[in-house]
Amino acid sequence: MNYDLIVIGSGPGGHAAALEAARLGRKVLIIENGDWGGTCTHRGCIPTKALLACSRRYQEIKTWKRLGVSAENTVFDFSAVRRHQAQMVKVSALGVRKSLQDLGVDCMEGEAAILAPGEVEMVHPTGATERQYGHNIVISWGSEVSPLPTIPFANRIIPSDTLLQMEKLPASLAVIGGGAIGVEFATFLAEVGVKITLIELMAHILPYEDQDVADLLTGELKKKGIDIHTAASVQEVMETDGGVTLRAIRANQPFQVESEYSLVSTGRRPRLRRAELDRLGVAYSGRGIVVDSHLQTSVPGIFAVGDVTGGILLAHRAAAQGRTVARFLFADPAAQHSDDTVPVVVYSHPPVARVGLKEEKARQLGLDIEIRKKEYGTNVIARTELMGNGFIKTIFHKDRLAGAAIVGEQAPDLIAALSLAVATGMTKQDLKNWIIPHPTLSELLDLHH
Repeated sequence: MNYDLIVIGSGPGGHAAALEAARLGRKVLIIENGDWGGTCTHRGCIPTKALLACSRRYQEIKTWKRLGVSAENTVFDFSAVRRHQAQMVKVSALGVRKSLQDLGVDCMEGEAAILAPGEVEMVHPTGATERQYGHNIVISWGSEVSPLPTIPFANRIIPSDTLLQMEKLPASLAVIGGGAIGVEFATFLAEVGVKITLIELMAHILPYEDQDVADLLTGELKKKGIDIHTAASVQEVMETDGGVTLRAIRANQPFQVESEYSLVSTGRRPRLRRAELDRLGVAYSGRGIVVDSHLQTSVPGIFAVGDVTGGILLAHRAAAQGRTVARFLFADPAAQHSDDTVPVVVYSHPPVARVGLKEEKARQLGLDIEIRKKEYGTNVIARTELMGNGFIKTIFHKDRLAGAAIVGEQAPDLIAALSLAVATGMTKQDLKNWIIPHPTLSELLDLHH
């Protein structure tokens, strides 16, 4: 059969490309060689959020007394937490496959290799091979854990994928890397009683966020008992009997951390099948496959979406890219993707969310900007719900909302409205015409006050 589109990989990018093409009435094949839903469903977004949902509830119990609710002898049952996590992953993976089948997408399992533009060879789990033909091909190979060259993985020096499989919580853990992955795992583990040390090479945790955002989160994480070392370089990690010894340097002063395990959370990198790309003549670098604004590679008819293209490795960005490919091919030849208005979210407690221009970047560019900041303490719902510290920062340039950052409860949901405002170039006056219900946390977005 000759397909309009063949998609290799069912992560958020491939899934979205296949769905959108099918909605536009096209004949689509998607091939998955492992887990339906990709990294997000099995090793990223979904399992980590399931864990964080559990630890957040466990922590909230401590505030109930203030609200007149007494809960005695509360217990954290990690085996029950793992069941919840497994159920969420299973439901999400089934949902991915069902949504594709419901729209008539042909779903196949096996290893797919692109032989030439329009031609894919597929190896079934049985070992049988067959060829599939399609006018256009989308590469959605995803990403893999990026190890540190100086610190090889071992029994007790582990990536996040391994931590997600652990059946018993360690008593202590040293986290190398204070980016989104490291901060999210540190949050969960600290909230359920694991002694956490977090070590970040850059000047502050979440190095891609503004200093004021990182500073507030640092303070909140320290309240959870997390020992944070920034501007610190890990020299070596050695396995010992029943633990690890980590040696690092900060401000020319050596220090040592003893823990049961060490989590290397220094990010993920695009999964590049270099021999296949070389054979096809598809341009790439260590940062990912090179694509244009339509997500087309250097070879016409071959597209790439999601983590394999490098940049910010986020599920919703991958999905936006996937939809752009389908629209470009089958509906709107002017369809383009830009990372400029992709919101970034970190699911720490409190969470962090950002969209558009950062304050530090704007100042580096010498832009004339106006900053507005609102503290959570000024909002009646934040106080009533005991939401703790937080703020919303809005950045205006030439009277338009150019960027926003939020650190505080429900930041991932609040950023959605500001993402729309940034994407559509809303002015201050547009935003002043916005009527927000009272009393709500969303009143923090109100420019009248």
